[in-house]
Amino acid sequence: MFGFFLSEEKKMRQHAANWLEVADRVWHYRRDLLTATQSQSLQSAVGDLKQRLKEKADASRLKLAAEALERVLRAVGGRVYPTTSLAENVEFLLVAAIVILGIRAYFVQPFKIPTNSMWPSYYGMTHELFRPGDEPGVLRKVARFATLGATHYSLAAPADGEVLVPVLPMFRNLRVAYADKPGRSMVVFPSVNREYTFSVGGQLTTLTVPADFDFERVLEEAFKGREPSLAAALNASAEKNQPLETSTINIRSGGRQVAERVYWVPLGKTVKRGEPILSFDILTGDLLFVDRFSYNFVPPKVGSGFVFKTGNIPDLKNDEGDKYFIKRLVGVPGDTLEIRQPAAGARDGGAPDRSGGGQLFRNGKPIEGSEAFAANARKEGLYPGYTNEGLLGVGKVMSVPAHSYVALGDNSPRSKDSRFWGYVPEKDVVGRPLFIYYPLTKRWGPAR
Repeated sequence: MFGFFLSEEKKMRQHAANWLEVADRVWHYRRDLLTATQSQSLQSAVGDLKQRLKEKADASRLKLAAEALERVLRAVGGRVYPTTSLAENVEFLLVAAIVILGIRAYFVQPFKIPTNSMWPSYYGMTHELFRPGDEPGVLRKVARFATLGATHYSLAAPADGEVLVPVLPMFRNLRVAYADKPGRSMVVFPSVNREYTFSVGGQLTTLTVPADFDFERVLEEAFKGREPSLAAALNASAEKNQPLETSTINIRSGGRQVAERVYWVPLGKTVKRGEPILSFDILTGDLLFVDRFSYNFVPPKVGSGFVFKTGNIPDLKNDEGDKYFIKRLVGVPGDTLEIRQPAAGARDGGAPDRSGGGQLFRNGKPIEGSEAFAANARKEGLYPGYTNEGLLGVGKVMSVPAHSYVALGDNSPRSKDSRFWGYVPEKDVVGRPLFIYYPLTKRWGPAR
């Protein structure tokens, strides 16, 4: 690297040493194929160059001996020497790949946070909605892509008119219909996308986003108005605009395509042809390194971020396959866990308050081991508190069996975790989050 600081003689001595290394390689790879004359020529040229190095000959004499050795190597080296640039590059890439795979398998593995089940400790894909006239220009898009991994999405109106979306009735709420479609991540890797359909002036247009992205949060921010949620806004609009138009659309989910009858609900927005219905960026989820080494020697601790495989969890095996999940470890073998709601106050006789998130208890005491536990208990900042669902429903207690763990998301209302699918087998533990290396935000640095 700093060879330009060396004298001419030192440079030539290094050069000569490199030629001797090549000659040694040729000899070991091809000595059984060389004729007696070729073997003698090679040994003679090598001996001459070694002798001049031993004598500390000047640069000009070393150069002559090195050139003589090179001529012999070209004559006897076969496929070993001279090596083509293609062969050198292939060899380099193979060695690099072996080293990278070894590091990934045993020490440090890169991991992308796909969803917001651990938000706000770790971010999955989030969005930034742009109002008309605020869309980023080319330079700003490039800067946001480089620093935040932001990808811009925009949907233009195909005609003049009011914007409508197809919805499916789900119990007492309405849910925006979508279709799952196969796609590609980073152009190469298979992935799943979701296609959403909009109608304007009787003409349909579609928008495709990654399946892991919570697109309904974009719709909620853009169209809920004064209602508390998107579902409430859709219900209010449906009641106001009776009777609704209906049609049948094909919806693909879980590998099956079915025809579903949908209701077209107005979103309360009227546009001109070519105007944006929606304009937003999807910001990449946190990219971090996972420590795969430590848990070979020390057991996981309650409160740690917790990466594991899902292939042996029965309720996830069919839906998710063998994927990597990240949650927070809350229970180890022998623990008991429950979620208690805070008391509403003396005037209610200390009855549980069901209006918000509760506090997680481990072995009868408030859980400790992470700042996220305390933040959720206080509903501090963006932490919403824990919700009673599934195996940790109201009044239910989970007892952790041997060789198993319990993992919950920090964003309890939006997390599918051990409350729904049970325990993580000990053998499927991968490691703990180590360092968030992208995007370049205030979260960059050691993982919490």
